[in-house]
Amino acid sequence: MADLTLFYDGNCPLCVNEINHLKRLDQKQRIAFEDIHAENFTSRYPDIDRDDASAILMGDVHGQRIRGLDVTHRAWSLVGRGWITAPLRWPLIRPVADRVYLWFAPRRYRISGWLTGRQRCQSCEGGQCDLSDKKP
Repeated sequence: MADLTLFYDGNCPLCVNEINHLKRLDQKQRIAFEDIHAENFTSRYPDIDRDDASAILMGDVHGQRIRGLDVTHRAWSLVGRGWITAPLRWPLIRPVADRVYLWFAPRRYRISGWLTGRQRCQSCEGGQCDLSDKKP
């Protein structure tokens, strides 16, 4: 059983890029990655609203839901890189980081377009967003 189930937006090139990076680092398979847009997602996770999971990153730690940058920090910690995200959880930085994340989350497609040339993935089979065709 995984230490974290991470529910991600498989239609977002930035999200898929981060997930693919985490997958490469997760050699002990401590994270289960679940694309909220997968065909059978709602039948496997009927208690998770896809719109809620799309609005803010969501994770599950042995039945306990975590959200936003808490998920990000947990995931990176599980692959041995928690030191990178730890400052985002420090008491003085946490409120600012959370506000920035809440600003970023609904704008991630537009920001992805600026950074990757593509706002949404057209075919993200199994989290393999094809970024070679950079059409917005």
